[in-house]
Amino acid sequence: MDIKTASALRRLRLVSAPEAVSFLLLLVCSVLKRTTEFDAVPVMGMVHGVLFILYVIFWLDAWNRTKWGFKTGALYFVLSVLPTGGFFAERKLKREAEAAVIASRARQEKVVNA
Repeated sequence: MDIKTASALRRLRLVSAPEAVSFLLLLVCSVLKRTTEFDAVPVMGMVHGVLFILYVIFWLDAWNRTKWGFKTGALYFVLSVLPTGGFFAERKLKREAEAAVIASRARQEKVVNA
């Protein structure tokens, strides 16, 4: 895995958890808006919107660089629109990055032909 691909995956991983948190907070703010006088939906909506747009941009970049198949690319997109999906995406991306590092080290040490 080259450095640009690793960077693309890292950016996607770093934005996925905050995007999931902002989605959950937006849902809480929506409930509070309808049950109380508290209305933070405009602010949380904007924060979540910016994080979601960043997620989609980083997702497209990662998909382009990693050459994921349709199923893998679609999975990461679907995880972005589920309320807690960003946490699962972050965990899966972290495992994928660790596996790539292990494979790269094995290739450098000529342990395997991976």
